[in-house]
Amino acid sequence: MKRLVMQTTATLPCWQRESKAQRAKSRVEGTVRIDGRLDGDVHTKGEVIVGEDGVVKGSIHADSLISSGRIKATVTATGKIQLLKTAILIGEVHCPAMLMEEGAKFQGVSDMGVTGWPEEAPKLPSNVRDMNAHRGKAVALIGREADL
Repeated sequence: MKRLVMQTTATLPCWQRESKAQRAKSRVEGTVRIDGRLDGDVHTKGEVIVGEDGVVKGSIHADSLISSGRIKATVTATGKIQLLKTAILIGEVHCPAMLMEEGAKFQGVSDMGVTGWPEEAPKLPSNVRDMNAHRGKAVALIGREADL
């Protein structure tokens, strides 16, 4: 029976596709590509790329994530998460920006860092003037037709 095997090439650690799921906790400094099935956690300061045949269950902590595969996990990214058209993401997402191509699917909860709803419009800086204050007031004429 085939297994998921981690291979390190000169530039990219990668889990290759095999029929049996690999259980792993991985800490990597750079980019990680997953083209197989991984049950576990991935921690990297770089990018995680999940290929079309990639399946991840567990958690992902990375700078950014690009996925065209299937993920059922808690995903935390300090940068952006990008879901390509064949991607499916089920779970919890924490990131400042998320991009989804048409056809990508997301089911879950997202936290993009908004802590509250502003109750009033933000005030203009002192060097910017409100033009409404300088406009003339509308005058209504009663009893006469306005000349056009």
